[in-house]
Amino acid sequence: QLQLVESGGGSARPGGSLRLSCTTTPFIWKYYAIGWFRQVPGNEREEVACVGIADGDTYYEDSVKGRFGISRDNAKNMVTLQMNSLVPEDTNVYTCVASPACRASPHQVSYWDQGIQVTVSS
Repeated sequence: QLQLVESGGGSARPGGSLRLSCTTTPFIWKYYAIGWFRQVPGNEREEVACVGIADGDTYYEDSVKGRFGISRDNAKNMVTLQMNSLVPEDTNVYTCVASPACRASPHQVSYWDQGIQVTVSS
């Protein structure tokens, strides 16, 4: 059984919007924070956005604050990342992850999806 299933992504022009969704299992939904990582120079991965389990704690990487919004749909076990005011620097592969809490390092992530491409260009 797939633990995390992503959808959305694709291409947009600068200033445009895209949406990512990540659906997971009831177990992961109940015990893990859900968010997205992306690759950064140096082959490292950074947490882009995350939403916590019950208290709704959210985290955003500085460059996406005010532009991206993350939310949980408890009825669907699904997290959505709404990406607005996109810039070319947002181009990347976005990977849905489940971790014990937000503000996780890559080593703390428990589950990784395969990733989905987001391309922003004119």
